[in-house]
Amino acid sequence: MADVKNAPPENFKGWLYKWTNYIKGYQRRWFVLSNGLLSYYRNQAEMAHTCRGTINLSGAYIDTEDSCNFVISSGTQTFHLKASSEVERQRWVTSLELAKARAIQMMEEDSDDEEELPTDVDRTELQATLHILTSKLEDLGICNELITKHGTALQRALSDLEVIHDPTEAISKLKGINERATLFRITSNAMINACGEYLEIAQAQGRKWQKTLQYERDQRLRLEDTIETLAKQHNSLEQACRDKGRHDTKSSKGTDAEDEEEDNEFYDATEDFTSVQLAASVKGHKRTGSDISGNSIASSEGESRAGEQSGTDDDMMQDKHSAKDPDDHWRKRGGGRQRRKTIPTKPIAGLNLWSIIKNCIGKELSKIPVPVNFNEPLSMIQRLVEDLEYADILHTAAECKTTVEEMCYVAGFTIGAYASTAVRNTKPFNPLLGETYEFDRSDDLGWRALCEQVSHHPPAAAIHVDAKDWTLWTDITIASKFRGKYLQVFPQGILHIKFKKTGSYYTYRKVTSTVHNIIVGKLWVDQSGECEVVNHTTKECCRINYKPYSYFSGDIPRKVTGVVTDANNTAKFILSGTWDQKMEYAKVLHTSLDKGSRGKPLYQTAPPKMLWQKNPLPPNAENMYNMTSFCITMNEFETGVAPTDTRNRPDQRLMEEGQWDEANKEKLRLEEKQRATRRKRESEATAAAESGKPCESYKPIWFDRKMDPLNKATTYVYKGKYWESKEKGDWEQCPDIF
Repeated sequence: MADVKNAPPENFKGWLYKWTNYIKGYQRRWFVLSNGLLSYYRNQAEMAHTCRGTINLSGAYIDTEDSCNFVISSGTQTFHLKASSEVERQRWVTSLELAKARAIQMMEEDSDDEEELPTDVDRTELQATLHILTSKLEDLGICNELITKHGTALQRALSDLEVIHDPTEAISKLKGINERATLFRITSNAMINACGEYLEIAQAQGRKWQKTLQYERDQRLRLEDTIETLAKQHNSLEQACRDKGRHDTKSSKGTDAEDEEEDNEFYDATEDFTSVQLAASVKGHKRTGSDISGNSIASSEGESRAGEQSGTDDDMMQDKHSAKDPDDHWRKRGGGRQRRKTIPTKPIAGLNLWSIIKNCIGKELSKIPVPVNFNEPLSMIQRLVEDLEYADILHTAAECKTTVEEMCYVAGFTIGAYASTAVRNTKPFNPLLGETYEFDRSDDLGWRALCEQVSHHPPAAAIHVDAKDWTLWTDITIASKFRGKYLQVFPQGILHIKFKKTGSYYTYRKVTSTVHNIIVGKLWVDQSGECEVVNHTTKECCRINYKPYSYFSGDIPRKVTGVVTDANNTAKFILSGTWDQKMEYAKVLHTSLDKGSRGKPLYQTAPPKMLWQKNPLPPNAENMYNMTSFCITMNEFETGVAPTDTRNRPDQRLMEEGQWDEANKEKLRLEEKQRATRRKRESEATAAAESGKPCESYKPIWFDRKMDPLNKATTYVYKGKYWESKEKGDWEQCPDIF
């Protein structure tokens, strides 16, 4: 019990013995006392995923029995506990009593706050108050200007008086000084009065807002704690239900079913997946009709119809490219074979949302196992290519006469990559290590892309895109944070675009994506933060601001603004619009400063021009995962691609065809195959280290890891040879991953 000696009096962690039944008696368990809750686990490692039971001390009864035993009961459940000594027992009982008193006090304070605080903020009142404060602030600005003006005049008059020696002239000057002093006094009094009025209004509202803000903050923290506790308790209830019926022995003091079946407990095997995608699981829940309480609604059998397959086998073959002329593969855009326009309709099936959510709270989302029922028939590396749906903007940028206008189109391209996330947020498949995806649309779209999953821990994917006039490349790693109510996704990696004609070299980073209403309410996605697109050749820059949605803001949702500046930081173009509909750009004709807004620049612009507009969704899109027409073509089967290509992946193909049970079986098989390969690689590395021999780590097939000269960080760069291997049909270097 050394763990509890130095702990704060109301935050204990330590070992106690808990009564289970008459067969096993007292069993050693790890107990945690925090925030008025007493929880226990089999061991410390279980704290990350499985809580065995929790008692809220605010309504609990604490009783001591003999020298080392004590009982905690909440009416619905009872813990019979034993400490290792009477001293340890007393420490726990004292801490429990303190925690109980504090929990009761917090409940009373919450009750008082609920009586005093409004359930919602009066938006009209808030806007009126802000309008008054803004008006008073403008008055203060005017007073400040007048004080500065009259103060300068008074100081100048006093300076002139010092050099006058004629008494008559001095008397005449004194009259002017008195007038200036009077003006200075009047403006000073006006300033004092304006400050007093502003302070009075601010103090009157400040306390109310501060209390409201603190109340909302406390409610948020309590809700997060409650959700986490509910998820852990739900896990315990599931385990108890599985064990019920297999154990007939009961205790008059209460039997813990989950304690009786230690050896038969099942833990999900975890895998890595990139994570804008837990939201997907919730969205999948909404579409399948699963009850949010954790009960699965019975699935109705929906017949999946085959998508329209257009074209013959010959159409599906890619034209051979001549290696003699490097521009031969950039065939005339607008040609090419007919692409499919639909995919099989998504089946309707029920699934227990809580079976996934309970393991996610407070954990990194790259290690959460998710069945295909929450997926869409695309891989994460295919989603990287989906960002290029509006790559025509880059073709237009390459034809611009000036680099500042070229910058506008590059900025528009970066914004268009988010368009589909407004209505489609299902989870893509997790790529296997070494999995690739080629997307050769040089015949009709004028560009081709190659992606590869280059790392497994952390999961990272690299992409290289070639067009006649430009090249794009990057490697992306995703960091995420899930706390019960929302999911934030932080893409990590720099995107590079280089134009061959002008030599312009652009870089930028993606902004933060936030998925709201993960547990309750309608799921929606927001983009927020600042993106800086830099032309390293000309030193021109575009600063793009994705405004987060706010209930109190008068702005339209999903608003995006941007300013394109030249090397001298002079504004040349203004961007405005939304990331889910359209963007416009306008040339700056004149720039001035707004004195009433702390020197904020005001731009006089020419009439705006359309920069980018969202493509409409195809008919019946809601039954096809809300995919765009461009996205529907991405998983279309194609011959001649590498054996590691995503379209050859069996579980993803079965899932697209609506065979979800078979897809789940294939998914488990592929994951176990990947784990076996990783274990073999690790054992070889261990053996090499023990023998003192060098052992190379995993290397991607088509990408090399190199130093990025811009940020001095390692990145993955395409090393070539893929398209040449495809032309020859030589795939010997490709591993067997499927």
